[in-house]
Amino acid sequence: MQLAQTITPCLWFDNQAEEAAAFYTAIFRNSRIGRISRYGKEGFEIHGRPEGSVMTVEFELDGQAFTALNGGPVFRFNEAVSFQVICETQEEVDFYWDRLGAGGDEAAQQCGWLKDRFGLSWQVFPRMLTEWVGDPASEKSQRAMGAMLQMKKIDLEKLRQAYEGSA
Repeated sequence: MQLAQTITPCLWFDNQAEEAAAFYTAIFRNSRIGRISRYGKEGFEIHGRPEGSVMTVEFELDGQAFTALNGGPVFRFNEAVSFQVICETQEEVDFYWDRLGAGGDEAAQQCGWLKDRFGLSWQVFPRMLTEWVGDPASEKSQRAMGAMLQMKKIDLEKLRQAYEGSA
């Protein structure tokens, strides 16, 4: 028996909730857009949104539920929150990096981090990264960390070579 998810990230957009949900669900497998709710007349003096415009979009990315909210320009994303995309191969890293980063902030790219076109931060990295850079007392880990700090998109082979000392 699978329990229902009880914690769902809510992403605040100015007015791009539906566009963002479509963008993300087109990238991740096993993803879908669910219910879309709309603003009504009630509360217009508070929310200022036209009646019938999109308020929230429920969507799933590979089984993880999200809600996108059109809440206006009051809040913006920052690097304090990001989503991790853990990959098995370089091909997966390349796929997610290229698609999530399309139209995003190239200046914000470093060490596997990127900002998408909506300003949301993502970390795209291979599963092995945490093992390769996780031991501050290990020369292998320090070499891998040094190599990673020079990268924007993670290069799995260069990291492996640095870790093994064959770079």
